Amino acid sequence: MANLLSYVLFLALRTFAAPPESIQVWPGGLTPAPGDLGNDTVGPSLVPPPGTSKHAPHSIIIGVRKGGTRALLEMLDIHPEVAAAATEVHFFDWDENYAKGFEWYRDQMPYSYPNQITVEKTPGYFTSPVAPARIHAMNASIRLLLILRDPTERVISDYTQVYFNRLENHKPVQAIENMLVKNGALNTRYKAIQRSLYDVHMRNWLQQFPLEQIHIVDGDTLIHDPLPELQRVERFLHLPPRIVASNFYFNQTKGFYCIRSDGHERCLHESKGRPHPPVNSTVLRQLRLYLRQHNRNFYRLIGRTFNWQ
Repeated sequence: MANLLSYVLFLALRTFAAPPESIQVWPGGLTPAPGDLGNDTVGPSLVPPPGTSKHAPHSIIIGVRKGGTRALLEMLDIHPEVAAAATEVHFFDWDENYAKGFEWYRDQMPYSYPNQITVEKTPGYFTSPVAPARIHAMNASIRLLLILRDPTERVISDYTQVYFNRLENHKPVQAIENMLVKNGALNTRYKAIQRSLYDVHMRNWLQQFPLEQIHIVDGDTLIHDPLPELQRVERFLHLPPRIVASNFYFNQTKGFYCIRSDGHERCLHESKGRPHPPVNSTVLRQLRLYLRQHNRNFYRLIGRTFNWQ
């Protein structure tokens, strides 16, 4: 008996004396609550909370670039039954990632509880010619979120992002008019303009998915009055209503709404909401005129209109 007690004591001491690197816990030593999992990355030295696992997305924010996809994901992540992927995966639009297979894709998703849905966002999907068929091959019944804004403003925002990125990397920049005009005419091959041809890209998606599976979020409205748009998203995703007005507050300094959740406040990155450069009025008029017919085509496709100039 004495030998048995000594052996048990030895095992207990060895367990509690284990080196710290062999003990796998979440940061802070706490198992996060369901709503805290969304943007956590689990490294090799961490174990997921009991009862969680990784799943392919139940819903994907497919675009559009500079349409408000990050704001939509951050705001949707308030919901306790949403687990949001932390980064843009670019699985369905980049061949090198798609070649890695669905298991690799699923492994990029966050850990989630059984009552949560996983949401991924990659804005490049909307304008990709191959993404619709690839997503359909994964899940023909998936629910897609598409956030759009005034296509002219989106073009200018697209240019602004590239402009500041080039400045930060000490690369030469050009005035926006030099990008919008080529040989005296509107440069319709400019990528920023191509991304704003919503009707062209929407046709590709409607070849794979019925309109009922694509919920369009008004990005201009989301900026000024986020709650109604998010409540519509909750209903589309069959989520119980959990997002409320107190989850948002207007930041006077930044000029847009920030998020308040679980006792914490956060705003989008400083790269969001940058002021747009002034654009020559004649060039701006040409751009709006060119996009107007595409907007009308888009309205007919979706049976809905927007207050785009």
